[in-house]
Amino acid sequence: MLRSLYDRTIRLAETRHALWALAVISFLESSVFPIPPDVLMIPMILAAPRRAFLIAGVCLAASVAGGLLGYVIGAFLYDSVGQPVLAFYGKEAYFAEFRDTYNAWGAWAVLIAGVTPFPYKVITILSGATGLNLTIFMVASVIARGIRFFILAALLWKFGAPIRSFIERRLGLLFTLFTALLLGGFAAVRYL
Repeated sequence: MLRSLYDRTIRLAETRHALWALAVISFLESSVFPIPPDVLMIPMILAAPRRAFLIAGVCLAASVAGGLLGYVIGAFLYDSVGQPVLAFYGKEAYFAEFRDTYNAWGAWAVLIAGVTPFPYKVITILSGATGLNLTIFMVASVIARGIRFFILAALLWKFGAPIRSFIERRLGLLFTLFTALLLGGFAAVRYL
């Protein structure tokens, strides 16, 4: 099922409605949709490298707006909508233990989920369900998703098709390493 959904998403990159499709997918991925927008963003940028940063901007704006929907789901619809989404991703038990300390570290959680392969939608819903400060949530979302989409756009703009297979295979690992280095840097500055 996911493979056919992935294939249909890739075919959208070839249509004249690709930018709108990217906005919709980016919006939905931040709250309920399982396919990340990268699968549409990559072929779109490769097809039109001069539009790389416009494409990344659309992806960022729609993703952050979708993250706000995830926040609203968590805040107002957790029992009827949010909990089934978390159950789909197997994160129900995780939520119960995470809720107690989430608000103290919520901005970091949003930043990490926004750039790593961890499902961002889980964090958007958790943020609403735990009542994370909305301003903190939005700022962290813009920073995290901006890093993710604009670095990807810059790499594709600069290196083009040769880097595509590397990105598709190693994107999650690269962003996880980047996040670990970022957190390590903050820890070094704080404790040294």
